Amino acid sequence: MIPNQIVSHQQSKVLELSYEDGRSFRLPFEFLRVHSPSAEVQGHGPGQETLQTGKREVVIIQIEPVGHYAIKPTFSDGHDSGLFTWEYLLHLAENQESLWVEYLKKLEVHGVERDAVMSSGKDTHSCGSH
Repeated sequence: MIPNQIVSHQQSKVLELSYEDGRSFRLPFEFLRVHSPSAEVQGHGPGQETLQTGKREVVIIQIEPVGHYAIKPTFSDGHDSGLFTWEYLLHLAENQESLWVEYLKKLEVHGVERDAVMSSGKDTHSCGSH
């Protein structure tokens, strides 16, 4: 399902998605950034994910359409390699609460604070930049 309206609210740091069926979702920029579908965040397979931290103040500075199937946001921390397909955005929207709880649990398991600055070690490089 393709949103019929996408609004980036800079002050409240949320991306609002509205659909023709009347549903509307507000996805915080931090939520979108830590759930980016990019290989930098998700890795190239199970167990290769990089836990994202320090993204509470991140904002989306630009949104580019990608064909008729996705958007590519550019975040204020320089991250711009995630293509958010319409299907993935709807998945995030419909599962926002459980995905956020899962993220917070991962932080706890790894003993990492949500606002911790990410290290500049090998796990934070983009694809091909090792």
